[in-house]
Amino acid sequence: MQAYSSYKDTSVGWLGRVPEHWKKNKFKYLLREKSKTRNIELPCGSISFGNVVYKDSEKLTDETKLAYQEVLSGEFLVNPLNLNYDLKSLRTALSGINVIVSSGYIVLQSVNVVVDNYLKWLLYVFDVRHMKTLGAGIRQTITFKDIGNCTIFIPSRDEQEAIANFLDRETARIDSLIAEKQIFINLLKEKRQALINHVVTKGLDTDIKMKDSGIDWIGEVPRHWDIKRLKFVGAIQSGIAKGKDVTEKKTIAVPMLRVANVQDGYLDLNDIHDIEIEPHELERYSLKYGDVLMNEGGDNDKLGRGAVWRSQVSPCIHQNHVFALRMNKIEPEWLELITQSSYAKFYFFYYSKQSTNLASISSTNIKQTPLVVPPSKERKEIIKYLSSELSRSQELYDEVLSSIELLKEHRIALISSVVTGKIDVRNHKEKAA
Repeated sequence: MQAYSSYKDTSVGWLGRVPEHWKKNKFKYLLREKSKTRNIELPCGSISFGNVVYKDSEKLTDETKLAYQEVLSGEFLVNPLNLNYDLKSLRTALSGINVIVSSGYIVLQSVNVVVDNYLKWLLYVFDVRHMKTLGAGIRQTITFKDIGNCTIFIPSRDEQEAIANFLDRETARIDSLIAEKQIFINLLKEKRQALINHVVTKGLDTDIKMKDSGIDWIGEVPRHWDIKRLKFVGAIQSGIAKGKDVTEKKTIAVPMLRVANVQDGYLDLNDIHDIEIEPHELERYSLKYGDVLMNEGGDNDKLGRGAVWRSQVSPCIHQNHVFALRMNKIEPEWLELITQSSYAKFYFFYYSKQSTNLASISSTNIKQTPLVVPPSKERKEIIKYLSSELSRSQELYDEVLSSIELLKEHRIALISSVVTGKIDVRNHKEKAA
């Protein structure tokens, strides 16, 4: 693909130089704001990453729905709220469905000056490159007036059609590649989970004689393995309360791990918060090398997940929603593997206390967690084997994930380049043929 033959300056930062023949315009001459229209008969919807989608409305009352507004297929939807809080989501969309949405959205109608499908891509680039820099107030909110007064440059109608058709075709191709890679990532996750489930409950010897574990969700285990409650192989330590009042007391700032830091088999230390504590509490709550951190609660997918602490940050403490397990009869790596198994996840869920959107498990139930315990030599062999296999799987996972991110970046760059005239696609279809 090649550039246009000649360009001109626009003095519009997010557009830069555009083809010489493109005409100056403003969004307010391409779109009009639709008056808020009630339509309680329609299902609820919202914007999700550049698409208008259906939204679960079972918990919404009729009174709430009466405050919603209609957006119909062929109309544009803009999310103008909290621009400074969310810089990743796509906030504009051309609706393909009939729904009602929150009154906070802006619903726009095309005045048929440009091709709707081209306008969709133009708004996409406006959103990605410029709209998030607009707005005022604490919530960084914009109005249609803010959008409408923005200067743009547009090509002829035939060129708009060519741009829209090209981007529809090429983004569909990229999206298909991303979807294929995502399927592969999901398969890798399933294979990883199946491998952990099998090896930590069945071992590496396929010919070993088995016995009933006595626990339905574990099933059979090698005959010479033991089933022990966690409390008999380690001690549990609770963390510090996050909101403890230390006003007017001598304090020190210490890094503190939260539920978000404890992932499934690893620690995410990219965002560690400091907390002010009294000096005498440091020893009580400090983590020690080899502690297994386990989540007390959160969303169900966070419940009970664990990872070994290897003194990556020192000193460091943990909040009261994260338990620290100190092993004395098994390796911490073995407990880390157990927490990743499906049987342990089921146990944590089964014995958790459920509330709206959250779950928690008590220290008493954590202590009662049944652990499949092979002999020491066999545990070490399994830990070594799984460490190697999971490391290879993670490398492949990271490689595929990286390729997905590159495709997403390429998708954004391609759309931006075409919509702002850096690439000429007018004859692309003929060349492809």
